Amino acid sequence: MKNIILLVLSLGFYTWGEKQMVILILLSSLVDYSSGLIINSGKKKIGLVLSIVFNLSILIYFKYSNFIISNINNNLITNVVLPIGISFYTFQTMSYTIDVYRGNIKANKNFIDFTMYVTLFPQLIAGPIVRYSQVQKQLKERKTNAKQFATGVERFIIGLAKKMLIANNCAFFADAAFSLSQNQSSALIAWIGIVAYTLQIFFDFSGYSDMAIGLGKMFGFNFPENFNYPYISKSIKEFWRRWHITLSQWFRDYLYIPLGGNRKGNHRTYINLIIVFFLTGLWHGANWTFIVWGLFHGLFLIIERIGFESFLKKQSTWIAHFYTLLIVIVGWVIFRSENLNQAINYTYTLFDFKARLNTGFLNFYLTKEVITALIVGIILSTPVYQKVKLYFNNLKDNNSIYNLSVLCYNAGLIFLFALCFYYIATEAYNPFIYFRF
Repeated sequence: MKNIILLVLSLGFYTWGEKQMVILILLSSLVDYSSGLIINSGKKKIGLVLSIVFNLSILIYFKYSNFIISNINNNLITNVVLPIGISFYTFQTMSYTIDVYRGNIKANKNFIDFTMYVTLFPQLIAGPIVRYSQVQKQLKERKTNAKQFATGVERFIIGLAKKMLIANNCAFFADAAFSLSQNQSSALIAWIGIVAYTLQIFFDFSGYSDMAIGLGKMFGFNFPENFNYPYISKSIKEFWRRWHITLSQWFRDYLYIPLGGNRKGNHRTYINLIIVFFLTGLWHGANWTFIVWGLFHGLFLIIERIGFESFLKKQSTWIAHFYTLLIVIVGWVIFRSENLNQAINYTYTLFDFKARLNTGFLNFYLTKEVITALIVGIILSTPVYQKVKLYFNNLKDNNSIYNLSVLCYNAGLIFLFALCFYYIATEAYNPFIYFRF
């Protein structure tokens, strides 16, 4: 009954936003459910091919047909609507059929349970990408208790605050900075703008992941972590171990390793990295900016593998941090830009220190809320919060101080929750960034 209720409500949730597109996710569930049974019956290749061909076909049609046609002929206009979450649930269901094919898991024979796994609303539209093996046991039997539910509520509030209080305020400045023409901007505005976007995309996406993980805990599910302080990384290789972890692991396990990984010599490894990061960029969207962003990261991974990573390890930690953040931030310029020309112009402005400062722009957009969000965002991009929380948890032997700290912490969460509602009520609609992917 738990699964039936969650399935009905998840479908209702998706239908509320996507209307008739709910048919597509139901069809996807049916195809992959059937593919699993076909693989289980002994016709392994037929089931696997059916799943991969179907999922890639709908992904290419809905996500890339406009891009492909516009690159072939600019005069041709198409209007294919991108269903929310299609990149996430197609990768999720493909991982299921591939794992069944490999013998890592057994096919689920209960269509309701499987469809609930696919449509489960907390992580349906923007991840994390949850593999069937990670929730297999919880689909059949799960228990919730007050402690787990409270942990879920705490995680949800933190995620909501990340989005509403930090990401949205950073977006206010970042969106304005990227809308300026080159002669209206300056190095200072460009740098504040891209730092604001660097914080926006992290707190926006990790905020959604926190909300999804928190909601999952309320229902008895343990979803995988998706972020681990990526901006403290000391190399691009480490960055991808900490950023969008479930996507990185998906490409590693289902593409990079099957291509040969690093087992077939250096040149083949470099080719595999280029393929993986070309597709990583393309996964994010049908635009040349995403493709170039993916190849940009792939290039630096190759440079590090050639020997630069060994060089970094011999340097000061600050130098490694500076290098990594510089590459990541310049990469975000490409990622955020509407087209490659804007990316080039914005990057040029970052280092054009002769441009006249637009004080009117700064006075209007660099508000107290934006400055606060930037400062808090930079601090919370490091493990400071976890260290403070661990410190107070270690005070359990001193009951009076510990109880006071718990009371203050819970009061702080309630205040954050109320403040988020205030922002929701007064702000314009500002969707999660990864909805469009």
